[in-house]
Amino acid sequence: MRTMHLQTLWFRAVRGRALPVASDDWPRLAALGAVVLVAAALRFANLSVLGYANHYYAAAVRSMLQSWHNFFFVAAEPGGAVSVDKPPVGLWIQTASAYVFGVNDFGLLLPEIIAGILSVVLVYHLVTRRFGAMAGLLAALVLAITPVVVATDRNNTIDSTLILTLLLAAWAFIVATERGSLRHLLLGVVLVGIGFNIKMLGAYLPLPAFYALYFLGSPERLWRKGANLALATVVLLVVSLSWAVVVDLTPADQRPYVGSSGDNSVMSLAIGYNGTQRLLGMGGRGGALSGLLGGGQDGAPRGGMQPPSWSQSPAAGAQQPRQSATAPSPQQGQRGTGGVQGGFGGGGMSGAGQAGLMRLFTPPLSKEVSWLLPFGLFGAVLLAFRARPRWPLAPKHQALVLWGGWLLVGTAFFSVAGFFHEYYLSVLGPPLAALVGVGAMELWGMRERHPWIAAGLLVAAAVATLRMQIATATAFAGTTWWQPLLLAMAAIGAAVLVVATIRQQWRRAAVAGFGLVVAAMLVTPAIWSGLTTLNSSSNQSLPSAYSGRPSRPSNGGGLELNQALLDYLTRNTQGAKYLMAVPSSMQGADYVLATGRPVLYLGGFMGQDSVVTGDDLDQMVADGELRYIYWSGSGRGGFGGQSDISSWVEANCVPVQGFGTQTRNSGAPDGTMPGGTADGGQSQGGGNMQITLYQVVASASR
Repeated sequence: MRTMHLQTLWFRAVRGRALPVASDDWPRLAALGAVVLVAAALRFANLSVLGYANHYYAAAVRSMLQSWHNFFFVAAEPGGAVSVDKPPVGLWIQTASAYVFGVNDFGLLLPEIIAGILSVVLVYHLVTRRFGAMAGLLAALVLAITPVVVATDRNNTIDSTLILTLLLAAWAFIVATERGSLRHLLLGVVLVGIGFNIKMLGAYLPLPAFYALYFLGSPERLWRKGANLALATVVLLVVSLSWAVVVDLTPADQRPYVGSSGDNSVMSLAIGYNGTQRLLGMGGRGGALSGLLGGGQDGAPRGGMQPPSWSQSPAAGAQQPRQSATAPSPQQGQRGTGGVQGGFGGGGMSGAGQAGLMRLFTPPLSKEVSWLLPFGLFGAVLLAFRARPRWPLAPKHQALVLWGGWLLVGTAFFSVAGFFHEYYLSVLGPPLAALVGVGAMELWGMRERHPWIAAGLLVAAAVATLRMQIATATAFAGTTWWQPLLLAMAAIGAAVLVVATIRQQWRRAAVAGFGLVVAAMLVTPAIWSGLTTLNSSSNQSLPSAYSGRPSRPSNGGGLELNQALLDYLTRNTQGAKYLMAVPSSMQGADYVLATGRPVLYLGGFMGQDSVVTGDDLDQMVADGELRYIYWSGSGRGGFGGQSDISSWVEANCVPVQGFGTQTRNSGAPDGTMPGGTADGGQSQGGGNMQITLYQVVASASR
């Protein structure tokens, strides 16, 4: 019997009948291949201008390549004094890529680009399995051309890896719901736990939708579903907190200081800086919630630290939204000669606009992920009425809970959150894409029984979507050349659809009209993504969609160094562990990338951490590890006002002539960032922060 079975397979293979793909599958696969090619082209094109992209993470990767200790603890610089302000998994993957391809633009960006392309394919699969190939193809295309998703996939921030992980978790929860499978349920929470170890609480954003999908849709008995979810929650917490517990249980003198934690604890980092502060703002008191309820609409910080302009200001050369009758300009975050107004309170970051229900529908955030948001929300409402309520939920209502719940929770969070960057919105890309694909195909299916209702709903949803797209494009770039094209496409499509509805036999005309209306809604986000690829933000640490004016990363995305300073330090630090100590990673990351040598980030990422004390510096000097400190001559000691370090520098160091500079923000103290000059002068719009190179004198050693 076994021999006959093998012979049958052989003959079928010879005759072409054992191919894994049926002949009628090839058009569908060819269309998917075209979508993947579009996604790859947008993500790989013009890659060389990005350089190291986010230099903070790039320097961490170079550090992690130098030892297993640095690798495990995600050391921000080779000396291992302080860790990155994120958990390890995303950077572990980037480090593996850099090990193979080198610490360069390709090696650093490849993992995120691949994750982005795989996410496109996975969205196609998840939508197709319930709603058909056309819905899946449209959803995949929408994700492929969503501008902020494109920008994020082209950067070594870790959100693209997180999104892929969450989509894999969504697949596991879908299968667990369909089969009543505990095994797949546990796989889903394990994947979410891995996501937590990529970006902490950001991974939990779709978790309510995942849990609701299983609880409301699984055919199992109610008590069993509750017990399974309780067990899954335990597994989720174990996986999520595994690395954090190991780090926190490691003696502090045997690991790096936990960057941005405030108290050297990963748990504090997860709950504070990467948790509640994202919702309430960096001040932690009121934040966006109080702004939404009527307070803080001026965007002023609510106590706590004043954020540095490096994190606050929009990309250099970026154009703020134009004022127009159709698209109001945001009331804060405008650049002036004195820096940038606003902060981390009710208005959030300078590019996040005002907290409120319309935050994602109006500039400045509407240019990121919201181009198809009206149609996506319409698709969610349509799903709610396309099936009769039942227990457990019907497949269409399961999709509504999954994709609609994910989008609703995310939209609600970003509408009120006090501290986030534009690229965080990329996590809304998958559910929005799915709802657009599903909504469009549900309208087409409705046409069989209710052609006029379907045509009317499609046109109404398209008009609302196109109106917001035109308003957003006009706000940033003025009247664009493609607006007449998309309006013509929509008008012709609607007219053809009406005629085809009257003449019910004209199915091909109906397909053409329907397709033109849908395609019209894709024109602007597709072109905007192309412009995002061609006009990279000048601040590559914080990727975002095209801002309305051509721009390039400063120095071509490469390193910004004071070469004279570097040469001096290289000559005079032979045998010392550290090239120098600096207030924060913002002054030191490029020197790590240039040399591969340790640079002590005294204040961690933004200068707020107490990584070392004066006594620690005494010991480093005594051990011959440290000879030079680049510090604020005004005694402000970075952004956190670290008086202990400032007092130590004043007592034990002398300035080195020729390397002082003024800078208006937390950017490079050698003056290479806007606001300072390398010779110590002050450029237009500069500030008053004097930073000087100090040499430790002999009396400091024990």
